[in-house]
Amino acid sequence: MFSITGMRAGMTAVVLLGFSMSGANAESLKAALTAAYANNPAVRSALVSVKVAAETIALQKAATRPQVGAAASVTDAFGQSAGFGFNQQAASLGLNYSQTLFDSNKTNANVEQARAQVQVANQSLRSAEATVLLNAVSAYMNVILNTQLVKLRSDSVTFYQSQVKAAQDRENIGEGTKIDVAQAQASLASGIALQKAAIAALQTAQASYVQWVGHKPSNLSSDFDFGGLIPATVDRAVALANAYNPSILGASASIRAAQAALDAANSGFGPTVAVTGSLGPSFTSNVTTAVGDSMTVGGEVGLSVSVPIYAGGALGAATRQANNSLIVSQLNAQSAVLEINDLVVTSWSQLQNAVAQIESAKSAVDAGQLALEGVIQERDVGQKTTLDVLNQEATLETSQELLVTSNANKVIAAFSLVASTGRMSPIDLRLPTPVKSAVAYTQKVEDTWEEVRSFK
Repeated sequence: MFSITGMRAGMTAVVLLGFSMSGANAESLKAALTAAYANNPAVRSALVSVKVAAETIALQKAATRPQVGAAASVTDAFGQSAGFGFNQQAASLGLNYSQTLFDSNKTNANVEQARAQVQVANQSLRSAEATVLLNAVSAYMNVILNTQLVKLRSDSVTFYQSQVKAAQDRENIGEGTKIDVAQAQASLASGIALQKAAIAALQTAQASYVQWVGHKPSNLSSDFDFGGLIPATVDRAVALANAYNPSILGASASIRAAQAALDAANSGFGPTVAVTGSLGPSFTSNVTTAVGDSMTVGGEVGLSVSVPIYAGGALGAATRQANNSLIVSQLNAQSAVLEINDLVVTSWSQLQNAVAQIESAKSAVDAGQLALEGVIQERDVGQKTTLDVLNQEATLETSQELLVTSNANKVIAAFSLVASTGRMSPIDLRLPTPVKSAVAYTQKVEDTWEEVRSFK
């Protein structure tokens, strides 16, 4: 007679422990998230994109800063006139200067637009951080989940193998039938197929883990201290999202950039004042005449004022285009708020559902364990059939798999809720790693006048 005292009870204990797989070399969820944040190229790419946007500030500021250049020229003129040949050589060297003194505040508007775009890029960086960290959580939990499913289904295969042997033994002594053996063998074949599917899913999960975390998983444990990151109510979660979610903040920054672009377009109708100047020596040599050589040193200064009168409709088109772009940004911001609010409510509901599923599955596993023991005992005294045992085992397996799946879903839903509220950052999660930021770079770009190739 097959006994479930050891294997089945031990398997249930593993399931009810949740996802603890800790060991001497265990990698905690926090450690995995730290590695993902530090090494994932998507975060580094988003950081460089902020620096790219920051350079636009310097580019726009340059429009009203002095432009200084050096110029040199050499000419050799020759020819013949009235039977006389001539050859004249000239050279000049000088400095040129130009500066826009007033452009109807177009440069100021362009600088404001560039600053707003830096804020958009910063929020994109935060979104990239949240995406990478959330994907790392999913990969981490999927490894734990599929590891547990492999364990459950491997134990189920062992259970079905024992049932096949028990059915064959009973048939040999005349207490069972070939139908009992066939039913047990069919359940064994199905269990083996599910075991292989779980192994394949685990391999896929391990590959995803390497993609997001950067190395192979080892002895994972899902324990994580959320602190005060999980909001107490769904209304609180929505309020946090509206205040901190990077998609919403990025959309607001896009409105600011579009308004500045409209101001820049409107400034195209105004006057522009510029100053120009040059200074340097010039040398002239008349080889074939008696004029001789001469050298002069001098310069000139000029002031120009230009007022657009008609530009073929380009000025009006630019203003209308910028105005429509502003409307688009405002509508996109409204859509972002609605989308994020929906995501918050969905994440909240998924978390509550996972908690309820865990409690239900725990009760079902406890009841299913007792029921399976009872059905086996009744089968052994002839009150139940092998099919009853197999059906009860299938019911227990369903409850056990629901329990491990709900545990994984609970952790993922919790992090999804945190991400939707805009607090899925290394600072909020208290990850022991330097935070990637382009704030210092942006400040340096704002203040620099030098023509240098790169900043560190």
